[in-house]
Amino acid sequence: MAEQTNRRRPHGHGHGRHLMPDEKAKDFKGTLRKIIAYLGAYKIALVFVVIFALGGTIFNIIGPKVLSQATTELFTGLVAKVNGTGGINFDAILSILLVTLAIYCVSALCSLVQSWVMSGVTQRISYKMRQDIAEKINRMPFGFFDKNSLGDTLSRITNDVDTLGMSLNQSLTQMITSVATIIGVLVMMLSINVVMTLVTLLLLPISGCLIVFFVKRSQKHFVAQQNLLGEVNGVVEEAISGHTIVKAFNRQEETIKNFDESNERLYNAARQSLFISSFMKPIMDFIGNVGYVAVAILGSVFAVQGIITVGDIQAFIQYVKNFTQPLSQLTQISTVIQQLAASAERIFEFLAEDEEPLETYEATPDRGDGVIEFDHVKFGYESDKIVINDFSTVVEKGQTVALVGPTGAGKTTIVKLLMRFYDVTEGSIRIGGRDLREFNRADIRNRFGMVLQDTWLFSGSIRENIRYGRLDATDEEVEAAAKAGCAHHFIQTLPGGYDFVINEDASNISQGQRQLLTIARAILANRDILILDEATSSVDTRTEEHIQRAMDTLMEGRTSFVIAHRLSTIRNADLILVVNKGDIIEQGTHEELLALNGFYADLYNSQFADCDDSVEPA
Repeated sequence: MAEQTNRRRPHGHGHGRHLMPDEKAKDFKGTLRKIIAYLGAYKIALVFVVIFALGGTIFNIIGPKVLSQATTELFTGLVAKVNGTGGINFDAILSILLVTLAIYCVSALCSLVQSWVMSGVTQRISYKMRQDIAEKINRMPFGFFDKNSLGDTLSRITNDVDTLGMSLNQSLTQMITSVATIIGVLVMMLSINVVMTLVTLLLLPISGCLIVFFVKRSQKHFVAQQNLLGEVNGVVEEAISGHTIVKAFNRQEETIKNFDESNERLYNAARQSLFISSFMKPIMDFIGNVGYVAVAILGSVFAVQGIITVGDIQAFIQYVKNFTQPLSQLTQISTVIQQLAASAERIFEFLAEDEEPLETYEATPDRGDGVIEFDHVKFGYESDKIVINDFSTVVEKGQTVALVGPTGAGKTTIVKLLMRFYDVTEGSIRIGGRDLREFNRADIRNRFGMVLQDTWLFSGSIRENIRYGRLDATDEEVEAAAKAGCAHHFIQTLPGGYDFVINEDASNISQGQRQLLTIARAILANRDILILDEATSSVDTRTEEHIQRAMDTLMEGRTSFVIAHRLSTIRNADLILVVNKGDIIEQGTHEELLALNGFYADLYNSQFADCDDSVEPA
């Protein structure tokens, strides 16, 4: 199976996006439309949310009007008692209070139901977004992860999805109830007194202008906050993944400095966003208090004139509170929506990234198609930076081909092209006479077994890690592969043997043991084309001899590509390709290349040359 690169090695956040705090949302309205599209899958549930939210709001609005009747009844009774013309009708007041209690109980029940349904909807949306991101990752081209920070990607699937889910749960129902409350309260206030209502409505344009003012100035900081959170995650992930290297080179202070710089930018963006948005509530509260004063004065005048009752004043003041409260809630919702949009934009931005093209080719490479041809291959990870200039060779079925050359010559890039991790820029790679681009990537990779210098093991038992090469393998086949890969002996020395659990970072076994397990995994996969990238570099000399014999057996009848820096390991290769600066500069057998006395001979002899004693020690 195609071995993956080590997930635990440090991922430089230098490839990630370093976003400045003044970055603005690219498409606020478009992001909201996409969120609405996600909500469309839950239309029925959302209809229930709206119905129960409106029901709870309506009953809550009716409450003060009904309660005002009790106030009026009490006031009228007191006046009658003082004048000696009657008394307080406690039975009527009790009936009114019981009706009011029932109304508020129904309102609370409706709110409880809509909260329960909405929580389910938002969590299902969060679940689907995480699923979409996970599936998207598997469709992404390798180039994306070469250019972007792993921590930033993880932040999108964790922090951004969590923020979106919580914000959506808070904002949607609160928006419904707030708007319904404003409309319902407005109707009730008009039914009590038009003049007092018009005075209250004068607050609206002032509130609206303030909301727009603060939203515009805080939105860019909320976007920057989410982006910088991804950057901080990238720095932390890098530091944790490479903690051994950090300590070995005593770079703790530099690591902390890098974190402090990113954390400082996050702090500034978060502080500015919260500082600006925090102005809205006290200002809205002040405007609401001004409304209370105006209503109290006008209500007193109208009550003396007999235009309204005392109970109406009490109800109207409560409605003014209920009117300004949803306005204040809407300002808070605007802040939540900004956070929601900032997170959603990052999620949708990731989901919109280019994917590997969808392939539906019917043809599949046959194991009998063994000849591999590189025909004037040219490739660059970026269009202006060519790595492979003009690479041509023919590899016969069953040959062992060694790729040698200095670091950065293009050896690993050739392997990536062969497995279609990338497609060639010019020229072609053919297998069995057909261009690789005529086959599905998955079908091509099913023919390859790969063992890399950077091992990859997941948290689980040793048996499960080896079986990853072929999931339907029996326990006997797993053990046979381990024996062939010289891993059986050390596995038996571990507690539990094949059931020994490897921890998350595989630190409870040695690097050499990890390498043996990945080799056993490749043996179990039993693919007809092998790629060995410094496969024995992490084991001792004696173990290397055992592995080399196992590899010789494994490579019989199979086409093998071996990337090696220790040239002593590839002396028996059928063909050695000497690669330098993206071109084949020499090719032949070990003896033929030594006879040329060229680049390969210099490279080979340099590994066995004595130290240069002419250099004075420092």
